[in-house]
Amino acid sequence: MVSTTNENLPQGPPVHGLDVSPLTQCAHWNSERDIIAIKHKCCGQYYACVSCHDELANHQPQVWPLHERQNKAVLCGSCRAELTVEVYLSCGNICPDCGAAFNPGCSKHYDLYFEMNDPEVCQMPGEK
Repeated sequence: MVSTTNENLPQGPPVHGLDVSPLTQCAHWNSERDIIAIKHKCCGQYYACVSCHDELANHQPQVWPLHERQNKAVLCGSCRAELTVEVYLSCGNICPDCGAAFNPGCSKHYDLYFEMNDPEVCQMPGEK
C-alpha cells in the first residue's frame, strides 16, 4: 500500500490516505459509493477514512462535537463539494450538489467521526 495525498485534482483540498483514488476511495474502502473524505477535527486535514488517519497521522483522531455541525468537514469525491456535518448527516446518502450516491454503510461508522446524540441517525434506513 502506498501513502498518497491526492493533490493533483482540479479543485478542492488534498485528501490523505493509502492508495487514494481521484474519487477519494482508499485501500480500506473502495466501492463505487465510497466517495467521501472526512476532515478530521484533530488536524483539519481530509483523510479518506479513519483507518488511513490512524496509519498515517502521528496523533489520535477526534470527533466533531455536536455544537460544530455547521463546519464543513465532508468532501464529496465526485464533485469536490465540501459539506457541513449537518448537511452530510441529513442528505440521505446523496450529494446535495451533484447527486452522487454515497455508501449508506458509512452510517455504521458515524461515531468515529461525529459526536452522535441520536442512535437512530447511526442506523441504516429501515433498521430498528
